Amino acid sequence: MIKNTSTFKLTALAVITPLLFTACSSTQSTNQQSDAPVPATKFDLSHWKINVPVDLNNDGKIDEIDVEEIQTYAHPDFFYLDEKGYMVFTSPNKALTSANSTNTRSELRQMIRGSNTKIKTNNPGNNFALAAHPLAEKFGAEGGKMQATLKVDHVALRAKNSDRDAAFSVVVGQIHAEKNKALVAENSGFGWGNEPLKIYYKKWPNHKTGSVFWNYERNLPKADPDRTDIAYPVWGNTWENPNEPGSEGIALGEDFSYTINVYKNTMYLTFTAEGKPDVNYSINLANNVDAYGKVDKKDHPLGYAGDSNYFKAGAYNQCSTKDAPGRWYAACLGTGDWTTDKQNGDYAQVSFSKLELSPATPPTK
Repeated sequence: MIKNTSTFKLTALAVITPLLFTACSSTQSTNQQSDAPVPATKFDLSHWKINVPVDLNNDGKIDEIDVEEIQTYAHPDFFYLDEKGYMVFTSPNKALTSANSTNTRSELRQMIRGSNTKIKTNNPGNNFALAAHPLAEKFGAEGGKMQATLKVDHVALRAKNSDRDAAFSVVVGQIHAEKNKALVAENSGFGWGNEPLKIYYKKWPNHKTGSVFWNYERNLPKADPDRTDIAYPVWGNTWENPNEPGSEGIALGEDFSYTINVYKNTMYLTFTAEGKPDVNYSINLANNVDAYGKVDKKDHPLGYAGDSNYFKAGAYNQCSTKDAPGRWYAACLGTGDWTTDKQNGDYAQVSFSKLELSPATPPTK
């Protein structure tokens, strides 16, 4: 346990009794359009909600389907079971986005509380902490594990700023830290809502295969110029390398798997694919030592030790239609009409054959 210091004050965190993983009840979704099986008939979605890039309830915001509703929910274009039993997530380049983002998503968000809405989404009881957090016992879990097997079916094909890092890419798994205005106001060094993990797939349009890599974001304020993503290769290249990865890469439609195991303070990553070497990483998320064992003097010295975290999975399309300076704004093409955008290839699609949440486990030696 780390000690409280002037840069590590967490008095503003609400005190919530931890929840165990429990099954939730289901209700009929008004958005389910047919009697076809929905994703929850095959996948355990009792601790997930989803954002889909539509506004069927006409409230001016991206639709958010809660834990109860997702048990009977599917969208025929953006979230459904295909004929092979894959759970499919589709995200056009141009559509509604969540607040503070220019990227569309069809993406699940971990809900440790299950269907117990007495615990608010942003409260500690609905999120996990590292063991180093001084209030770790107040969270829904200490660490956690997410395991997935998936294939990327499609990434965006057209970008005005094709040299930007985010072009032609999609995020298929994340750990996200919770935004906490109280912590930011206290100058605690935490609460900015950064991302200790994003798993990427990127494929240039003229390449036969794409690359899988993961990013760690330095846990710094948004305005800090050192707040950036550090990319680590898995198969193929990282995003700054435009070369064809060839046989070292992963093709569209090719299955691969990842395991994210956050045990105590360390994130253990394992990537597997048929015919490819297994790739393993570990990184202590409670300090500023990177995944290669080197001190990153530009990162927060306590990493994400004071943050509240949760898993995400699905299709977080990185091909923003925004045209502006910066690595994130690829000015990808899109009309906002799904029929047109699908025909033009202006979307990302990811299909999962496995997605499981479980408690963290000690690493195997």
